[in-house]
Formats: sequence, structure tokens, C-alpha cells
Amino acid sequence: MEKSCIECGVAVHGRSDKRFCSTHCRSTYNNKKNDRESQLMREINRTLRRNRRILASLNPKGKTKIKRSRLADLEYNFNYHTNTFTTKAGKIYFFCYDQGYLELDDGYLALVERQEYVQ
Repeated sequence: MEKSCIECGVAVHGRSDKRFCSTHCRSTYNNKKNDRESQLMREINRTLRRNRRILASLNPKGKTKIKRSRLADLEYNFNYHTNTFTTKAGKIYFFCYDQGYLELDDGYLALVERQEYVQ
């Protein structure tokens, strides 16, 4: 039984476990397979970078207070963050790399820059 290349369909000669007719077909196949995953990761990383830039631009001194609606107006995506930090009092900081925020009362956020003690 003759095997065919899983990328282009050409007959494959050589070892019995060979799946591709050439290095080019192997690379093309793997690039296509990984492209969907890579595209999703690029989109998520793009969102995370944009979120971080927004936080950093609104927080030049390392600590400030703003309305939550201001972040929403700048198209900040609250669904994406890199990590959280919970204080002993139970307050949750949401971080996007080194920039973060804490939800306060009345629709305000405390913007903070990550400190050494926050792991």
C-alpha cells in the first residue's frame, strides 16, 4: 500500500512511518496547524498590552483614583488580566502585568503599580 503526503497528497517514499513527501510540506502543514492557536494567542496578548497601556497612561505616578467608566470609555477590556492579588482583608487587585486596579465603592477604581510585596 502506497502512502500519500498528508499535506499535498503526493506519494511518500522512504520509511514506513514517513508522513510528508518533503521538508516544505512538513513545515507548511505544521504552520497551518499552529496558526489558529497562534492567532488566538496574538489577539489575547494584544488585548493585554492595550489594557496595560491604558492603565499606565492613567496612572503616571503609581497610584491614583478614577471612575470605572473612564476605563470603559477607553475600551479597557475587564475580562482580561494577567493575575490577581488578594489582600488579607479580602480585597482583590486585578493586574495587567505591572499595572493594576482595585474596585472601590461608588464606581471608582484605585489604580496602582505593582509593588515588590505583591507576588
